[in-house]
Amino acid sequence: MKRRRRMGADYVAPSPYSVRNALTKGDVFTKLSAVVFGLGNIVRKQYVKGVALLALEVAFIVFMITNGVNYLSKLPSLGTQKQGKQLVDGFWVYVQGDNSVVILLYGVCTIVACILFVYLWTISLKCAYKAECLTRQNGKAPSLRDDLRALTDEKAYQLLMFLPTLGILVFTVLPLIFMISMAFTSYDRNHLVLFDWVGFENFGKLFSTGNGTVSARLFIQVTIWTLVWAFFATFLNFFLGMFFAMVINRKTTRFKGFWRACFSMSIAVPQFVSLLVMHTMLQPTGAINRLLMQWGWIDQALPFFTNTTWARVTVIIINLWVGIPYTIMQITGILQNIPADLYEAAKLDGANWWQIFTQITMPYIIFVLTPYLITTFTGNVNNFNVIYLLSGGAPVPIGDSAGTTDLLITWLYKLTVDKNDYNLGAVIGIMTFIVLAVVSLITYRNSGSYKNEEAFR
Repeated sequence: MKRRRRMGADYVAPSPYSVRNALTKGDVFTKLSAVVFGLGNIVRKQYVKGVALLALEVAFIVFMITNGVNYLSKLPSLGTQKQGKQLVDGFWVYVQGDNSVVILLYGVCTIVACILFVYLWTISLKCAYKAECLTRQNGKAPSLRDDLRALTDEKAYQLLMFLPTLGILVFTVLPLIFMISMAFTSYDRNHLVLFDWVGFENFGKLFSTGNGTVSARLFIQVTIWTLVWAFFATFLNFFLGMFFAMVINRKTTRFKGFWRACFSMSIAVPQFVSLLVMHTMLQPTGAINRLLMQWGWIDQALPFFTNTTWARVTVIIINLWVGIPYTIMQITGILQNIPADLYEAAKLDGANWWQIFTQITMPYIIFVLTPYLITTFTGNVNNFNVIYLLSGGAPVPIGDSAGTTDLLITWLYKLTVDKNDYNLGAVIGIMTFIVLAVVSLITYRNSGSYKNEEAFR
């Protein structure tokens, strides 16, 4: 492919082997490849590639005839047949009814399969036209050996990215589409087997002013606390971790390896074990309250998880214990890679320690760690373990399904697992995704890490 500069960025010229060129400039075998996949490749002795394309086309057609058409036909209604029994030859025979979850899942998979089939159609045309052009230029089309050699050389990225892309499609994209579809149905505790499409009714419930399972008031309260939690959980970990990393990294600090090992021990212990132990120790009858009362420091148990303010502060502080060691490791690596001549030049110019920190150290750390901070903020918004294992959303319920320390992710869990309101949980998941996607993209695209990827200035 030819590259040329355009508006200060790399511009990649379009490939000559396009679908349009194949349909307008290709010969009869190339054009017939739009109907019989791989025909153009088979004619030009690319038998393996041609047979593979034809086999995929046949597999899709067989799938659509046997199951796909049936799934698509039931998708608009999500099933109507209820489970029941009927009298056959004097005996009651149970008749299996439709299951809307299965119909929705297989219907979504069938739609994705149809989209992939259209993509395969474009590949068939492009491959046939490319084989035709190369045969016209070189006298023959590339052999299987040539294609394999190309896959391990200039097209190695395609080979290496195939399995990860397939995994993302199967384990991320498909479940995401299924979850989004569920938000437009009546799949709740009262409709666990058969349910219908309800459009935007569930979104209306989320933004309503009522006192149901979800409401605008409840959503706003949980969202505000989620963002407050994510802010403090991210930036307290960052700044305190940076402080400890800089103290340990000082030339005058002795036993650096020992101090780093002490912080690393909390990483070695599984997170859920630490959280469950802290949850037990901070109960009204737990070890901490018992010790403080025995020492005479307090007269009654401290309300770590029985008072809203105490519970929120407690989960933030305990998250510091869990998160600071990771930040120390990240920033230690960055501090050890800041060019020493920057510090030497600053000292020669008479800069004090604060000027060196604000003009060299801090900008360098922020430049490198901006993507890490964004992903950490996103991870804290979805930090299920800390909240669920420590407080479980307690202490005070603020609605039918959430508590004062619940995040959006733990609220979603309660709506689905505890309440079986899967449609409302899907709506919460969509809203969480929208908020995080907008915040992450805007923040990252306006950061120095994105605008100046090549070097730190």
